[in-house]
Amino acid sequence: MSGKKLKYALIAVCAVLMFWFMKDAFTQPGVQDLQGNFEEVALYRNENNTGPIQRIYAVTVADTLWEQMQQYGDYMPHTKYGTTTVYFFPKGQPAPESVTPGEQNFDAQFQPQCLAVYQKDAMGQVSLVKWPFR
Repeated sequence: MSGKKLKYALIAVCAVLMFWFMKDAFTQPGVQDLQGNFEEVALYRNENNTGPIQRIYAVTVADTLWEQMQQYGDYMPHTKYGTTTVYFFPKGQPAPESVTPGEQNFDAQFQPQCLAVYQKDAMGQVSLVKWPFR
């Protein structure tokens, strides 16, 4: 093979690989692919960028699809040594419009509606507790 043909072959291989990488990067599964019609209604993230980052979400969901809730939590951002907490509420029922840090993350009036809570702790341990306030 001549030098010119080899050059064009390498360019073609690089172009195909670049196309494949780009396609793969833009077609990753995400929250939008889950069943359940998830909708984030409240978010808290502390502004401490030098220590543990705490994220708390309140999310409404159309059905009690436990595995989908687990996947939703897994898709949420998490920082090493930080915590991520996601509270799930049924769509169409009262849900908190704000969440706060501390022992109680939202107004107690919403506790009976809470379907589940997903938590990922500082060591990466994951849990999904169904009906946490019953």
